[in-house]
Amino acid sequence: MKNNPKLPLIPVFASIIAYVSLGYFVPREHFVALFSFFSIAFFSFIFLYTNDSFSERKLFILGIVFRVLFLFCLPFWSQDFYRFIWDGNLVVNGINPYLLTPNELINSIQIPNVQELYTNMGSLSASHYSNYPPVNQLFFAATCFFSFGSIAVSVLIFKLFIIFSDVGIYYFGRKILVSLNQNPKKIFLYFLNPLIIIELSGNLHFEGVMLFFFVLGLYLFIIEKWLFAAVFIAFSIATKLLPLLLLPFFYQRLGFKKSVAFYTVTIAVLGATFLPFVAPALISNYYETIGLWFTNFEFNASIYYLFRKVGFYFTGYNIIGIIGKISPVVMLVIVLLFALVRKNISYVSFFENTLLALSLYFFISTTMHPWYVVNLVFLSLFSRFKFPIIWSYFVVLSYFAYSQIPFKENYIILILEYSIVFCVLFFEIFKSDKAGFPTDL
Repeated sequence: MKNNPKLPLIPVFASIIAYVSLGYFVPREHFVALFSFFSIAFFSFIFLYTNDSFSERKLFILGIVFRVLFLFCLPFWSQDFYRFIWDGNLVVNGINPYLLTPNELINSIQIPNVQELYTNMGSLSASHYSNYPPVNQLFFAATCFFSFGSIAVSVLIFKLFIIFSDVGIYYFGRKILVSLNQNPKKIFLYFLNPLIIIELSGNLHFEGVMLFFFVLGLYLFIIEKWLFAAVFIAFSIATKLLPLLLLPFFYQRLGFKKSVAFYTVTIAVLGATFLPFVAPALISNYYETIGLWFTNFEFNASIYYLFRKVGFYFTGYNIIGIIGKISPVVMLVIVLLFALVRKNISYVSFFENTLLALSLYFFISTTMHPWYVVNLVFLSLFSRFKFPIIWSYFVVLSYFAYSQIPFKENYIILILEYSIVFCVLFFEIFKSDKAGFPTDL
């Protein structure tokens, strides 16, 4: 590869073609084309990462270029951004998005592109209160305030927020690797990963913004500025609720006294972000909306589908309502076991235990969207586990369901996805620390 200077350019151009195609020409309903172009992008990413011809500076520039390619396209794979714009317009107009559903507002609200937003967000979103936490709402509102009523401009601003967040993740993630005496190049397993680029910069999922706040909080925690860390971790939770699961993992490093202050600051800042939206019905409405993820929604699940099949055999109906009430309790027990019983004093064990606990949460969840894997990819950078990198490729198989009319998942494809992921995970756990990708990547 070193002897042929033209060879490294092939995956660069292949990546550009794949990203442009996926961003501008291939909707999620065209699964064969979608997975083909994604495969080109993914294997080009592996080549770029492992090829010595590319310095870290060049890899960083490529990561920026690949993201910029998505700046001027509307997301093909997700319609969530229509709800982002809807919520943002509500906040700009002084309307609490947690109190009224789009169905309740459609005949009385006057905001730009109201009918287009309402129709394209989908009936499921339109029938429920907003589930996006307050910091997310702030980004939505700021975007709508500066977009002049244009959906295209709103999308562009969203993408700029997410791209800058990814740059922040790169910067502070690399600093964490250096501070832990690990190879800083590993950050490109995140920064160049096609799933991250497409699902965040392309499809506008705010996991990137959430992760930026969390990574900044982690860095501040590692350099022992833990009260400042608590502030940014609270911002992370107020962007997406997922980091709530990881709060117990900080306890062992802090001890009891510091933990009291750390968690007090985190809860206080989180509570302060909700203050602008406080209303009598806030808690009940928000709890109802979040509960839907456990008791109503199903997509790309693994262990849950096995329990559902067994439950249907014995009861004759879908037992999601029962499982959805049990699984949060099970998850809480798992998190507490990993956070408080297993040792988390060293940062290696801290990251490995958070990675495994969060993975178990996703394995038992009723809904596992591809962009959720973004979180696992980042945590894996600091551990011996590389199964999330494998999963970041195979999780895209779940988009096959959108190619079916009506929407229908293919269980053979799901078995293929999770069989590979579980095999790699078990191999890494039981066989060798060097299994899968080399640990010195």
